[in-house]
Amino acid sequence: MIEIVDYRADWIAEFNRVADGLRDVLPESVIRIDHIGSTAVPLLCGKNVIDVQVTVAALDPDIAGRLLAAGYTAFPQITHDHVPPGYEGSHEDWAKFFFTQPIGQRRANVHVRQAGRANQRYALLFRDFLRADRSTAAAYGELKRRLAAALAHDSAYPDVKDPAVDLIYLAAEQWARRTSWQVPPARLL
Repeated sequence: MIEIVDYRADWIAEFNRVADGLRDVLPESVIRIDHIGSTAVPLLCGKNVIDVQVTVAALDPDIAGRLLAAGYTAFPQITHDHVPPGYEGSHEDWAKFFFTQPIGQRRANVHVRQAGRANQRYALLFRDFLRADRSTAAAYGELKRRLAAALAHDSAYPDVKDPAVDLIYLAAEQWARRTSWQVPPARLL
């Protein structure tokens, strides 16, 4: 059963520990490591899993090899993100590597995405929009709680949630145009 929990302020410190561990094993060519997903949005409920986006210049197999050698679990069947309706670019704009934490470490989803691709921007825009629009974040949180409670199979959760996320993404794109939002500069690694 998927469990949605109230926001926890310690998610920020937990992200920092996960990011530090990634910095220890990844090459200097990594461009940035960002806290994304629900745990990155103050006051938003979510699954108690830290989502991390590792931005790289290219989806180089060396990156995947380093993560595997450090004990991260790969999901080779997950090669792309969900593509929102109406997207007219290449399917490769949604390519990624996906890993979870090494055994015994804090639960985390590690999404490795290429700089400048649509999916790399999507994750940051979605996070920043929800940080800026508390009403949308609250409605999204309620949707997640109801989905988690109502779905008979956990595997259906992302399939049902994706169209709602697309609606928020479309609003986020309008917000980005109104506010001249751009991908925020990378913090020093």
